[in-house]
Amino acid sequence: MTFTEETWPKERWPNFSFKEMACQHSGICDIDESFMDKLQELRNRIGFGLVVSSGYRDKTHPIEADKISKSGNGGAHTTGKAVDLKVARESAYNVLKHAMALEFTGIGVAQTGEARFLHLDDIQPEDDFHVPRPTIWSY
Repeated sequence: MTFTEETWPKERWPNFSFKEMACQHSGICDIDESFMDKLQELRNRIGFGLVVSSGYRDKTHPIEADKISKSGNGGAHTTGKAVDLKVARESAYNVLKHAMALEFTGIGVAQTGEARFLHLDDIQPEDDFHVPRPTIWSY
């Protein structure tokens, strides 16, 4: 569903804002509601704040446009079912443990250097995504 700042359901997803989930390039926020419900459940379970570094990415976002020009396919963020979270060390371990229990289908781990993060997505077989799910990878 495409959300605007006015239609963002703050009471449904109180720990996430429209601004952090919208595409940083286009401002569009075409996010999957069931994915957001699962992300909110993750937040409820871990009991500490999550910083979103990248939510939805429109196909015009430079990262996605580059992927499309190289492979013909956009990344998981274009589906509205993916997020990158700034999280490191023990906190990352706790997020990862709960994400696996909640059965997120795509988990990317980047835990070296200064820009540590976790990628989470919930792409399902019926989404006909070009990369198999479930899967876990490191950057």
